[in-house]
Amino acid sequence: MSHFPINQDGTPQDTMSDHSMTRTVAYGRVHNLQSIAVTTLDPREDGYWVIFIHGGAWRDPAVTSASFNATESILRNRGLPIAGFASISYRLSAHPNYSQDPTNTAPKDFQDAKHPDHIRDVEAALAFLQNTYAFGTRYILVGHSCGATLAFQAVMGAVSHHREQAFVGSTDNPDKSIGFVSASPGPLPPALTAQPTAIVGVAGIYDLRRLRDTHADISAYQEFIEGAFGADEVLWDGVSPAQMAGSRGVEGGWKSGRLTVLAHSKDDELVDGSQAEVMKEALRNWEQTEAQIPKQELSHGDRRVRVLSISGAHDEAWERGEELAHAVTFAFEQLQDMGLAP
Repeated sequence: MSHFPINQDGTPQDTMSDHSMTRTVAYGRVHNLQSIAVTTLDPREDGYWVIFIHGGAWRDPAVTSASFNATESILRNRGLPIAGFASISYRLSAHPNYSQDPTNTAPKDFQDAKHPDHIRDVEAALAFLQNTYAFGTRYILVGHSCGATLAFQAVMGAVSHHREQAFVGSTDNPDKSIGFVSASPGPLPPALTAQPTAIVGVAGIYDLRRLRDTHADISAYQEFIEGAFGADEVLWDGVSPAQMAGSRGVEGGWKSGRLTVLAHSKDDELVDGSQAEVMKEALRNWEQTEAQIPKQELSHGDRRVRVLSISGAHDEAWERGEELAHAVTFAFEQLQDMGLAP
Protein backbone atom coordinates (compact mmCIF):
# COMPACT_ATOMS: atom_id res chain seq x y z
CA MET A 1 0.00 0.00 0.00
CA SER A 2 1.36 3.40 -0.91
CA HIS A 3 2.35 5.87 1.79
CA PHE A 4 1.39 8.69 -0.57
CA PRO A 5 -2.09 9.95 -1.55
CA ILE A 6 -2.12 8.48 -5.04
CA ASN A 7 -5.15 9.73 -6.91
CA GLN A 8 -7.48 7.41 -8.69
CA ASP A 9 -9.43 10.15 -10.46
CA GLY A 10 -6.46 12.13 -11.77
CA THR A 11 -7.25 15.17 -9.60
CA PRO A 12 -4.06 16.67 -8.13
CA GLN A 13 -3.64 16.28 -4.38
CA ASP A 14 -1.06 17.84 -2.09
CA THR A 15 -0.66 20.25 -4.98
CA MET A 16 2.23 19.51 -7.28
CA SER A 17 2.25 23.02 -8.74
CA ASP A 18 -0.08 25.21 -10.71
CA HIS A 19 2.87 27.34 -11.73
CA SER A 20 5.05 24.71 -13.36
CA MET A 21 7.07 25.52 -16.43
CA THR A 22 8.55 23.07 -18.93
CA ARG A 23 11.31 24.05 -21.30
CA THR A 24 14.21 22.52 -23.19
CA VAL A 25 17.66 23.76 -22.27
CA ALA A 26 21.05 23.00 -23.84
CA TYR A 27 23.90 21.79 -21.67
CA GLY A 28 26.43 21.39 -24.50
CA ARG A 29 27.37 22.99 -27.80
CA VAL A 30 28.77 20.03 -29.72
CA HIS A 31 25.51 18.34 -30.70
CA ASN A 32 21.81 19.16 -30.88
CA LEU A 33 21.04 16.15 -28.66
CA GLN A 34 22.88 17.75 -25.76
CA SER A 35 19.69 19.06 -24.19
CA ILE A 36 17.41 18.52 -21.23
CA ALA A 37 13.63 18.78 -20.94
CA VAL A 38 13.13 20.49 -17.57
CA THR A 39 9.94 21.03 -15.61
CA THR A 40 10.33 23.39 -12.68
CA LEU A 41 7.74 23.35 -9.91
CA ASP A 42 7.11 25.52 -6.88
CA PRO A 43 10.28 25.33 -4.75
CA ARG A 44 10.23 22.98 -1.77
CA GLU A 45 13.28 22.28 0.36
CA ASP A 46 12.05 18.82 1.36
CA GLY A 47 11.40 17.70 -2.22
CA TYR A 48 13.44 15.67 -4.68
CA TRP A 49 14.14 16.20 -8.35
CA VAL A 50 13.33 13.21 -10.54
CA ILE A 51 15.86 12.98 -13.39
CA PHE A 52 15.32 10.50 -16.22
CA ILE A 53 17.78 8.93 -18.69
CA HIS A 54 16.10 7.27 -21.67
CA GLY A 55 17.05 3.95 -23.24
CA GLY A 56 17.21 2.85 -26.87
CA ALA A 57 20.41 0.76 -26.95
CA TRP A 58 22.57 3.90 -27.03
CA ARG A 59 21.50 4.44 -30.66
CA ASP A 60 17.75 4.63 -31.35
CA PRO A 61 16.78 8.16 -32.47
CA ALA A 62 13.11 7.28 -31.98
CA VAL A 63 13.65 6.98 -28.21
CA THR A 64 14.20 10.48 -26.86
CA SER A 65 13.80 12.56 -23.73
CA ALA A 66 10.11 12.73 -24.64
CA SER A 67 9.81 9.08 -23.59
CA PHE A 68 9.41 10.38 -20.03
CA ASN A 69 6.33 12.46 -20.86
CA ALA A 70 3.71 9.84 -19.97
CA THR A 71 5.45 8.97 -16.72
CA GLU A 72 5.87 12.60 -15.70
CA SER A 73 2.20 13.25 -16.35
CA ILE A 74 1.24 10.37 -14.04
CA LEU A 75 3.70 11.35 -11.31
CA ARG A 76 2.51 14.96 -11.26
CA ASN A 77 -0.85 13.76 -9.92
CA ARG A 78 0.43 11.48 -7.17
CA GLY A 79 1.11 13.90 -4.37
CA LEU A 80 4.78 12.98 -4.20
CA PRO A 81 7.38 15.38 -2.76
CA ILE A 82 8.81 16.29 -6.17
CA ALA A 83 10.58 19.61 -6.69
CA GLY A 84 11.22 19.24 -10.42
CA PHE A 85 11.55 16.88 -13.36
CA ALA A 86 14.30 16.55 -15.94
CA SER A 87 14.73 14.21 -18.90
CA ILE A 88 18.20 14.04 -20.43
CA SER A 89 19.03 13.69 -24.12
CA TYR A 90 22.55 12.60 -25.08
CA ARG A 91 24.57 11.89 -28.20
CA LEU A 92 23.74 8.58 -29.88
CA SER A 93 25.76 5.93 -31.68
CA ALA A 94 25.15 5.07 -35.33
CA HIS A 95 22.03 3.06 -36.12
CA PRO A 96 21.90 0.75 -39.18
CA ASN A 97 18.26 1.61 -39.82
CA TYR A 98 18.89 5.34 -39.78
CA SER A 99 21.85 5.79 -42.08
CA GLN A 100 23.32 9.27 -42.45
CA ASP A 101 25.64 10.77 -45.02
CA PRO A 102 28.29 12.87 -43.27
CA THR A 103 28.72 14.97 -46.41
CA ASN A 104 25.19 16.37 -46.22
CA THR A 105 24.40 15.99 -42.49
CA ALA A 106 25.23 18.84 -40.17
CA PRO A 107 27.85 17.83 -37.56
CA LYS A 108 25.43 18.76 -34.77
CA ASP A 109 22.93 16.23 -36.13
CA PHE A 110 25.31 13.43 -37.10
CA GLN A 111 24.90 10.28 -35.03
CA ASP A 112 28.31 8.68 -34.38
CA ALA A 113 28.86 8.73 -30.62
CA LYS A 114 31.21 6.21 -29.02
CA HIS A 115 31.91 5.60 -25.37
CA PRO A 116 32.60 7.70 -23.36
CA ASP A 117 30.47 10.24 -25.27
CA HIS A 118 27.18 8.98 -23.78
CA ILE A 119 28.25 9.03 -20.14
CA ARG A 120 30.15 12.30 -20.60
CA ASP A 121 26.92 13.89 -21.80
CA VAL A 122 24.94 12.51 -18.87
CA GLU A 123 27.51 13.81 -16.41
CA ALA A 124 27.56 17.22 -18.09
CA ALA A 125 23.75 17.35 -17.97
CA LEU A 126 23.67 16.44 -14.28
CA ALA A 127 26.31 19.04 -13.47
CA PHE A 128 24.34 21.65 -15.41
CA LEU A 129 21.16 20.82 -13.49
CA GLN A 130 22.93 20.95 -10.14
CA ASN A 131 24.63 24.23 -10.92
CA THR A 132 21.38 25.75 -12.17
CA TYR A 133 18.86 24.48 -9.62
CA ALA A 134 21.11 23.76 -6.59
CA PHE A 135 19.28 20.64 -5.38
CA GLY A 136 22.42 18.96 -4.03
CA THR A 137 21.90 15.28 -3.26
CA ARG A 138 18.11 15.60 -3.31
CA TYR A 139 17.52 13.90 -6.62
CA ILE A 140 16.51 10.46 -7.82
CA LEU A 141 18.25 9.27 -10.97
CA VAL A 142 15.94 7.08 -13.05
CA GLY A 143 17.08 5.10 -16.07
CA HIS A 144 15.34 2.74 -18.47
CA SER A 145 17.32 -0.01 -20.25
CA CYS A 146 20.70 1.48 -21.27
CA GLY A 147 19.59 4.60 -19.41
CA ALA A 148 19.89 2.50 -16.24
CA THR A 149 23.42 1.55 -17.32
CA LEU A 150 24.27 5.23 -17.66
CA ALA A 151 22.71 6.05 -14.29
CA PHE A 152 24.96 3.58 -12.48
CA GLN A 153 28.00 4.47 -14.60
CA ALA A 154 27.61 8.03 -13.35
CA VAL A 155 28.45 6.81 -9.82
CA MET A 156 30.94 4.02 -10.64
CA GLY A 157 34.42 4.60 -9.31
CA ALA A 158 36.12 3.53 -12.53
CA VAL A 159 33.73 5.09 -15.05
CA SER A 160 32.58 8.41 -13.65
CA HIS A 161 35.04 10.97 -15.01
CA HIS A 162 36.11 8.23 -17.45
CA ARG A 163 38.82 6.36 -15.60
CA GLU A 164 37.93 2.91 -16.96
CA GLN A 165 40.52 0.34 -16.04
CA ALA A 166 40.75 -3.34 -16.75
CA PHE A 167 41.24 -5.75 -13.87
CA VAL A 168 42.63 -9.25 -13.52
CA GLY A 169 41.46 -12.01 -11.24
CA SER A 170 37.91 -12.08 -9.97
CA THR A 171 35.41 -9.83 -8.29
CA ASP A 172 36.81 -11.13 -4.99
CA ASN A 173 40.01 -9.28 -5.82
CA PRO A 174 38.71 -6.34 -7.85
CA ASP A 175 41.44 -3.82 -7.23
CA LYS A 176 44.23 -5.45 -9.25
CA SER A 177 44.50 -3.18 -12.27
CA ILE A 178 46.32 -3.71 -15.54
CA GLY A 179 46.03 -0.10 -16.59
CA PHE A 180 43.79 2.12 -18.62
CA VAL A 181 41.69 0.55 -21.34
CA SER A 182 40.23 3.67 -22.91
CA ALA A 183 41.13 7.28 -23.44
CA SER A 184 38.89 10.32 -23.23
CA PRO A 185 40.09 13.07 -25.55
CA GLY A 186 38.90 16.60 -25.12
CA PRO A 187 37.77 18.43 -21.99
CA LEU A 188 35.94 16.44 -19.36
CA PRO A 189 32.47 17.53 -18.19
CA PRO A 190 32.15 19.48 -14.94
CA ALA A 191 32.39 17.36 -11.83
CA LEU A 192 29.17 16.51 -10.00
CA THR A 193 28.92 18.53 -6.80
CA ALA A 194 26.68 15.87 -5.24
CA GLN A 195 25.60 12.34 -6.06
CA PRO A 196 21.97 11.14 -6.18
CA THR A 197 20.28 9.89 -3.04
CA ALA A 198 18.60 7.11 -5.02
CA ILE A 199 18.92 5.34 -8.37
CA VAL A 200 15.98 3.56 -9.99
CA GLY A 201 16.93 1.15 -12.77
CA VAL A 202 14.02 -0.08 -14.90
CA ALA A 203 14.65 -3.00 -17.30
CA GLY A 204 18.31 -2.14 -16.87
CA ILE A 205 21.41 -3.47 -18.61
CA TYR A 206 24.13 -4.07 -16.02
CA ASP A 207 26.44 -6.67 -17.56
CA LEU A 208 27.16 -6.16 -21.26
CA ARG A 209 28.94 -9.46 -21.90
CA ARG A 210 26.21 -11.42 -20.10
CA LEU A 211 23.53 -9.69 -22.16
CA ARG A 212 25.29 -10.59 -25.41
CA ASP A 213 25.93 -14.18 -24.31
CA THR A 214 22.33 -14.69 -23.16
CA HIS A 215 21.12 -13.57 -26.60
CA ALA A 216 23.99 -15.01 -28.62
CA ASP A 217 21.58 -16.14 -31.35
CA ILE A 218 20.49 -12.54 -32.03
CA SER A 219 23.22 -10.56 -33.78
CA ALA A 220 21.69 -7.20 -32.88
CA TYR A 221 23.00 -7.47 -29.31
CA GLN A 222 26.61 -7.80 -30.42
CA GLU A 223 26.04 -5.02 -32.94
CA PHE A 224 24.61 -2.39 -30.64
CA ILE A 225 27.11 -3.08 -27.86
CA GLU A 226 29.99 -2.83 -30.32
CA GLY A 227 28.40 0.27 -31.82
CA ALA A 228 28.51 1.99 -28.45
CA PHE A 229 31.67 0.55 -26.88
CA GLY A 230 33.75 -1.01 -29.65
CA ALA A 231 34.88 -4.62 -29.94
CA ASP A 232 37.14 -4.76 -26.86
CA GLU A 233 35.25 -6.96 -24.40
CA VAL A 234 37.69 -6.02 -21.61
CA LEU A 235 36.23 -2.52 -21.90
CA TRP A 236 32.72 -3.97 -21.85
CA ASP A 237 33.48 -5.49 -18.45
CA GLY A 238 35.14 -2.31 -17.25
CA VAL A 239 32.01 -0.23 -17.84
CA SER A 240 29.45 -2.84 -16.69
CA PRO A 241 28.02 -1.86 -13.30
CA ALA A 242 27.50 -5.50 -12.30
CA GLN A 243 31.07 -6.50 -13.23
CA MET A 244 33.07 -3.86 -11.39
CA ALA A 245 33.34 -4.29 -7.64
CA GLY A 246 35.40 -2.60 -4.94
CA SER A 247 36.76 0.85 -5.62
CA ARG A 248 36.04 0.57 -9.35
CA GLY A 249 32.38 -0.21 -8.98
CA VAL A 250 29.29 1.41 -7.53
CA GLU A 251 30.48 0.23 -4.12
CA GLY A 252 33.53 2.49 -4.22
CA GLY A 253 32.10 5.31 -6.29
CA TRP A 254 28.64 6.01 -4.84
CA LYS A 255 29.71 6.95 -1.33
CA SER A 256 26.68 9.04 -0.35
CA GLY A 257 23.99 6.89 -2.00
CA ARG A 258 21.12 5.54 0.07
CA LEU A 259 18.70 3.57 -2.11
CA THR A 260 18.70 1.41 -5.21
CA VAL A 261 15.54 0.08 -6.86
CA LEU A 262 15.99 -2.55 -9.58
CA ALA A 263 12.69 -2.95 -11.45
CA HIS A 264 12.14 -5.75 -13.94
CA SER A 265 9.22 -7.39 -15.71
CA LYS A 266 9.01 -11.13 -16.33
CA ASP A 267 7.35 -10.17 -19.63
CA ASP A 268 10.40 -8.20 -20.82
CA GLU A 269 11.32 -9.68 -24.19
CA LEU A 270 14.59 -7.78 -24.65
CA VAL A 271 16.42 -7.73 -21.30
CA ASP A 272 16.27 -10.90 -19.19
CA GLY A 273 15.85 -11.06 -15.44
CA SER A 274 19.43 -12.18 -14.79
CA GLN A 275 20.54 -8.58 -15.33
CA ALA A 276 18.73 -7.42 -12.20
CA GLU A 277 19.92 -10.50 -10.32
CA VAL A 278 23.62 -9.92 -10.99
CA MET A 279 23.25 -6.22 -10.22
CA LYS A 280 21.63 -6.99 -6.88
CA GLU A 281 24.56 -9.27 -6.04
CA ALA A 282 27.06 -6.61 -7.13
CA LEU A 283 25.40 -4.16 -4.71
CA ARG A 284 25.59 -6.49 -1.70
CA ASN A 285 28.69 -4.89 -0.17
CA TRP A 286 27.45 -1.40 -1.02
CA GLU A 287 24.19 -2.05 0.84
CA GLN A 288 26.02 -3.36 3.91
CA THR A 289 28.34 -0.33 4.14
CA GLU A 290 27.06 2.86 5.73
CA ALA A 291 26.68 5.88 3.49
CA GLN A 292 29.11 8.75 3.92
CA ILE A 293 26.92 11.73 4.79
CA PRO A 294 27.66 15.12 6.33
CA LYS A 295 27.39 15.12 10.12
CA GLN A 296 25.08 18.13 10.05
CA GLU A 297 22.40 16.06 8.31
CA LEU A 298 21.79 14.21 11.59
CA SER A 299 20.73 11.14 9.63
CA HIS A 300 21.56 7.45 9.82
CA GLY A 301 23.72 5.95 7.09
CA ASP A 302 21.47 2.98 6.28
CA ARG A 303 21.17 1.79 2.71
CA ARG A 304 18.68 -0.35 0.84
CA VAL A 305 18.63 -2.39 -2.36
CA ARG A 306 15.18 -3.42 -3.48
CA VAL A 307 14.09 -5.53 -6.45
CA LEU A 308 10.67 -4.53 -7.77
CA SER A 309 8.52 -6.68 -10.02
CA ILE A 310 6.72 -4.73 -12.74
CA SER A 311 4.65 -5.91 -15.69
CA GLY A 312 4.57 -5.51 -19.44
CA ALA A 313 6.96 -5.64 -22.36
CA HIS A 314 10.32 -3.84 -22.39
CA ASP A 315 9.21 -0.50 -23.84
CA GLU A 316 5.73 -0.50 -22.33
CA ALA A 317 7.21 0.75 -19.06
CA TRP A 318 7.80 4.19 -20.59
CA GLU A 319 5.31 4.08 -23.49
CA ARG A 320 2.36 3.79 -21.12
CA GLY A 321 4.21 5.32 -18.20
CA GLU A 322 2.39 3.38 -15.48
CA GLU A 323 5.15 0.90 -14.63
CA LEU A 324 7.90 3.51 -14.73
CA ALA A 325 5.78 5.72 -12.47
CA HIS A 326 5.19 2.72 -10.20
CA ALA A 327 8.96 2.25 -9.80
CA VAL A 328 9.51 5.94 -8.97
CA THR A 329 6.61 5.93 -6.50
CA PHE A 330 8.04 2.82 -4.86
CA ALA A 331 11.37 4.62 -4.47
CA PHE A 332 9.64 7.51 -2.71
CA GLU A 333 7.89 5.06 -0.40
CA GLN A 334 11.23 3.50 0.50
CA LEU A 335 12.82 6.91 1.11
CA GLN A 336 9.91 7.87 3.35
CA ASP A 337 10.26 4.61 5.29
CA MET A 338 13.97 5.40 5.74
CA GLY A 339 13.13 8.85 7.07
CA LEU A 340 14.62 10.56 4.01
CA ALA A 341 11.43 11.93 2.44
CA PRO A 342 8.39 13.69 3.91
